[in-house]
Amino acid sequence: MNRERLTPDRIRRLTLPEGAGQSFLWDTDAPRLAVRVTAGAKAFIFESKLNRQTIRVTIGDVRTWTLAAARDEARRLQAMTDQGTDPRQEKRDRIAATEAKRAEDEAKRIELERTATPAMKAWQKYIEARRPIWSARHLLEHEAVIKEGGKRRTQGRRPGESDKTLPGILRPLLVLPLEQIDADRVRVWLKDEATHRPTYARLSFALMRAFLNWCSDRPEYRDQVQAGACITRLAKDELPKKIAKDDCLQREQLPAWFAAVRQIGNPVIAAYLQAALLTGARREEVAGIRWEDVDFQWKAMTIRDKVEGTRNIPLTPYVATLLAGLPRRNDWVFSSPAAASGRLQEPRIMHNKALTAAGLPALSIHGLRRSFGTLAEWVECPAGVSAQIMGHKPSATAEKHYRVRPLDLLRQWHTKIEGWILNEAGIEQPAEDRAPGLRVVT
Repeated sequence: MNRERLTPDRIRRLTLPEGAGQSFLWDTDAPRLAVRVTAGAKAFIFESKLNRQTIRVTIGDVRTWTLAAARDEARRLQAMTDQGTDPRQEKRDRIAATEAKRAEDEAKRIELERTATPAMKAWQKYIEARRPIWSARHLLEHEAVIKEGGKRRTQGRRPGESDKTLPGILRPLLVLPLEQIDADRVRVWLKDEATHRPTYARLSFALMRAFLNWCSDRPEYRDQVQAGACITRLAKDELPKKIAKDDCLQREQLPAWFAAVRQIGNPVIAAYLQAALLTGARREEVAGIRWEDVDFQWKAMTIRDKVEGTRNIPLTPYVATLLAGLPRRNDWVFSSPAAASGRLQEPRIMHNKALTAAGLPALSIHGLRRSFGTLAEWVECPAGVSAQIMGHKPSATAEKHYRVRPLDLLRQWHTKIEGWILNEAGIEQPAEDRAPGLRVVT
């Protein structure tokens, strides 16, 4: 047995003899301590006898352990051996305890993350998972309810409103950990929102319920979702009874409405409002019309339908004249240089001012759509025709399977509806064969 007093210099100069698999140099200060040299490695080891059997334990790499620490460890292991304890078992127990402690710490970390991570993180994953099948409008609704708020308003504000934007309506709930969103918290949230924006609270409650249902189907979130957090009864108890809106332009109000709207200084908003009334399309359907969707030659227009994807409707004479007179700033028909999207975003403010100037009662943008459907009855237009123009989903079997109306048939009735509305407003309808001129604004 090669034995010398180990020193850092001796350890550094140790080499593996040629042809040998390993080599040992034993210490004289700690007789059970040695440096074992193998191909590319040097380590302190401890060797002793236990129950007449040789046992060997690797203390550690010489680059990690100091010589003094290795001697102390060898003496500790010798004392353990003298007492009949196997250092190898002690090492295994120590490693197992360390692993158990590590596993326990990791479990605590995961539990802490689960209980401390806000539901907002799951909401973002929910949006990304549903993005391929949702419409752009539906995505915007989900993004609006979680906005941070606190930014300076870029558009007009109502009296008493702050000049900073408000946080999204669902943000107070979604900043909480998912498992803390229970029925009691949702009830308090609903009760607070019901006092000043019940309709929006009802919509947001439905979005929240759909989100929690999605989480219930995901293994990573299933055990965090509180059962009954968004049961329907909560909305019934805390929100006022839903009342169907009935705002609608009456026949005798048409002259005042058209006169006031045509006086709006912004020609894009004026044209938008008139087109919304005369097409019966939804608010975003009208705002989303692009120049490529308008066919002046064949008098047709493509609407991005939220139900069917797209639908073709007639381009009536007066609407064609309105659109032809608009500037072509970009791809959008109802463009807006001030908007980040490049198109009209908020026509309500100017519309409300026009209503006030005309002495007319409040009328929403959707009320213009309702007005089209109502006023169409004055010309005894078949209900299925006006419904198809407006993009209502067929409800009767005959409408679903036995009515295939060509665009020419729709145009006949649509032109008649427009002509009657304009006549009641005291406006002459342009001739159908009159080709509107287009102009490009640079």
